[in-house]
Amino acid sequence: MTGTGLAMVAPALRAAGSRFGTPVYVTDIEAIDTAAVELAAAFPDPWLRLYSVKANDVPAVIGAVVAGGLHGVSVVSRGEWALASRAGIDDGRIALEGVGHTDRDLRAAVRVAVRGVPPLWVAIESPDEAATLARLAAQARLGAGMGTDGPPRLDVLLRFNPAVEPETHRGLAVGRGAAKFGMTEPEVSAAVDAGGGIGGPLRWRGIHLHIGSQLGAVDAWRDGVRRGLAVFGLLRGGIDDFDTFDVGGGFPAATADPPTTPGPERFARELPSLVDAIPKVRRPTRWVVEPGRFLVARAGWLVGRVLHVRDRDPRQVVIDVGMTELIRPALYGARHPIVALTSLGRPVEGWGPEAIDTSWTRVEGPICESTDGLGDHDLPALRRGDLVAIADAGAYAASMAMHYNGRPRVAQVLLEPDGTLRRASLQSSDLRSALQS
Repeated sequence: MTGTGLAMVAPALRAAGSRFGTPVYVTDIEAIDTAAVELAAAFPDPWLRLYSVKANDVPAVIGAVVAGGLHGVSVVSRGEWALASRAGIDDGRIALEGVGHTDRDLRAAVRVAVRGVPPLWVAIESPDEAATLARLAAQARLGAGMGTDGPPRLDVLLRFNPAVEPETHRGLAVGRGAAKFGMTEPEVSAAVDAGGGIGGPLRWRGIHLHIGSQLGAVDAWRDGVRRGLAVFGLLRGGIDDFDTFDVGGGFPAATADPPTTPGPERFARELPSLVDAIPKVRRPTRWVVEPGRFLVARAGWLVGRVLHVRDRDPRQVVIDVGMTELIRPALYGARHPIVALTSLGRPVEGWGPEAIDTSWTRVEGPICESTDGLGDHDLPALRRGDLVAIADAGAYAASMAMHYNGRPRVAQVLLEPDGTLRRASLQSSDLRSALQS
């Protein structure tokens, strides 16, 4: 985060805090578009580029991300599906994934397929889940009229656990062998059998994997893709429709300028040699990438207001933003830069020790938990009522927000490229109405 970049959005952040109250989420649409362009440059068409809704499930944000050049979304529940629908994403551009689906989740995917516009696919996580989905699909007579105008079979991807050691926080390393995500190679084969084999109501389309989030290097990602391609090649030999390979996401949202972590292009650069090592008849012909955090994290800001300033060592400031709005610091020690938008009631026009007098300040949230802290930051003199902004809050903030301590969901505001601020509806109310429709 450079001072130049912050200077461009700071007036809008101050305006949002004054106009909509605090705390308030502000999403910079131009930053989303920039990330989407970078993703498309690394994984151009005909790659399918999907947005992972769990990163930020606010319908207005979902719509903005897809409008930036993505082909669709991946969701992990009926609730996220409803939010994506509310954002204007049609069923044929939605993939149902996630580590655990209820019968109601799977039945919803079948019901959509019966209506004639099936989802992109359902990603299966176990033989039990495959058997349940096959039973529900057979009951709905999916694929019973193959070659006719009857309901089509339901496309399925098989989530593979590559058993690698991702270069990231342990809590984000979902591709580890001990993680709950995905299946081993024997389980993948067992899932095909449990799901009715070839020619049943399920159409086996390929392999899905996800190595982890905020990957600090490409090594584990490369190894995971290599292992996934080996499993793909084995199944491709016996399943004619097996054509899809989903590499997941995991590209880090850079937290420094210039970036110190690899971008999407660096990951994409690993693929040609991996593909060249596979016989042509065993290669995927449809490729998918589905990041979430990379597209929205740096676009998001949380604007808060100072409640207390205490003369301690270090100085302590309590603000009105806490783990109810941004749980990542309390959950696994994530760090988000914090900057002052006003100092002693006046707008801050420059940032950093070279611009204003600052001192290390421990920033705490207002929630009645000792873990509700936001870390130490270099901040200028502050008093009650001053505004601060928490950076990189576009991912896993609003979508993980909660009502603990009786806290209401806070306003969602979009910062349009022309500088205007537009209030968006809250995802909680959208979720209730969408699930009832």
